Amino acid sequence: MQVRILGSAAGGGFPQWNCACANCCRLRAGKFPGKPRTQAQVAISPDNDVWFLLGASPDLRQQIEATPELHPRRGPRDSPIAGIVLASAELDHVVGLLHLREFQPFSVYATTAVTSILREQNTVFRMLTRAPEQVFWQSVQAGEGCQLKIPSGEESGIHCEVMGISLPFPSYVCHPEKLSPQEATVGLVITSKEGHSLGYFPVVGCITEELRKVFERVDLLLFDGTFWSEDELIALVGSGQRAQDMGHVPVGGEAGSLRQLATLRPGRKLYIHINNTNPMLNESGPEYRAVRDAGWELAEDGWQVTL
Repeated sequence: MQVRILGSAAGGGFPQWNCACANCCRLRAGKFPGKPRTQAQVAISPDNDVWFLLGASPDLRQQIEATPELHPRRGPRDSPIAGIVLASAELDHVVGLLHLREFQPFSVYATTAVTSILREQNTVFRMLTRAPEQVFWQSVQAGEGCQLKIPSGEESGIHCEVMGISLPFPSYVCHPEKLSPQEATVGLVITSKEGHSLGYFPVVGCITEELRKVFERVDLLLFDGTFWSEDELIALVGSGQRAQDMGHVPVGGEAGSLRQLATLRPGRKLYIHINNTNPMLNESGPEYRAVRDAGWELAEDGWQVTL
C-alpha cells in the first residue's frame, strides 16, 4: 500500500495567511529553519493506480497538481481518485470536496451524521450531485469497518476501520444535539490486503486506553501534532482557547502526547496537522530535538512510504 502525505499543517497552512507569529514571519523572510506546509491531506493506494484520499483539504487542488500520481491519465476527463474517506465535517477536512465537483465519479465514505451535515444542511455541497451517479455516498459506523471500493463497485483491497473520538461537531452545524456525538470525529485504521496498517488520527482530544491499543498495532501512525502546549494560542494573542478546548492533546508537557505515548513499540510515528505556531516546526529548536529523540518524526508535504 502506497501512502503519500500531500499536506501536513493544521488549518490555514504554514505560513498562515493572516498570521504574523515568529514562525510565519521568519518563514516568509527566508530565515526559518523549517519547511512550509499545506493543510493536512493524505492519499493512499493499493497499487499506485487507484487512489483514495483521507479527507479533502482546502489546498487539495494545489496538492493534486504537486503529485503526478494523481494527475489524469486516460482521455480528456479522468482522475485516479476513486474515493474520499471523511473523518469529520470540519471545514478544513471537507472543503476540498468542492474541487472535485467536475462530474468525475467517486465515492465518499463518512458517518451518517457527517453525511447528513454535508448533504442536508449545506446546499453548497449539492454541487457534487448535479449529475446522476456523480458521487456515491457510503455510510460508515464508528466501531465498524468497510472495504474501500472503486466507483464500479469492485473492492480495492483496502480495509478501513472507523474509531469514534468524542469531540463536538463544528460550530456551523445546525442542531448538533440531534446527531450522535460518536460520529462527529473519527480516527481511521487503513489496512492493506497484505495486512499492513496505517493509523490516521489528526484530531485527538484524549488518549484513551482503547486508542492506545490501536496505536500499538499499526505499522505507521499519523497523530495529532497541532499544538506544542496547552496555552499556545493564548500566549500568542493574549486570549482564545486552550489546546484541549479545541479538541487537541498538546505534544509537550507532563500530559502531552510525547509523554503519554512514550512506551509505544518501535515503529514509524509521525506528527501531522501541525499548527503554524508550533515551535517544533523549528528544526534547530529544542522542541524539534525532543520529538526526534523520542523516536517521532514530523510529517512533511510530499513524504511517502510503502507499507
